[in-house]
Amino acid sequence: MNMAQHISFLKIVLRIVGILFFCVYPLMLVWPSGWTWHSGYSDYPMMIVGIYATLGVFLLRAANDPLHHLSLIWFTVWSSIVHGLIMAVQSFATPGHMGHLVGDIPALFIIAIALAWLTPRHQQRDRLSTAS
Repeated sequence: MNMAQHISFLKIVLRIVGILFFCVYPLMLVWPSGWTWHSGYSDYPMMIVGIYATLGVFLLRAANDPLHHLSLIWFTVWSSIVHGLIMAVQSFATPGHMGHLVGDIPALFIIAIALAWLTPRHQQRDRLSTAS
């Protein structure tokens, strides 16, 4: 796959991820054992929904010109990995949260892998910039 194809797929994946981040709240309602980390009343769900919805808006904007938003894309990659690792450890530490191992944890890793694979590195980006 050449660089232009990577960028085209990256634009599509950024749009999909941006939209998916708006689906965090509905997933918390429909599949709480795989997407919600609280029981009873908690302020946590709306805080996490707000963060992911905001990130989703910026990823949708980044999809128009990914090469000018690399830091945001790499933030999404690394924050997804870190968030997923922390949640995985917490899932094993708290047996009631094992459902996350088939819910939000793999979703974060899939997002991180897809974005990391499609996002150009510095050398590739520089070659693409000089070619256009």
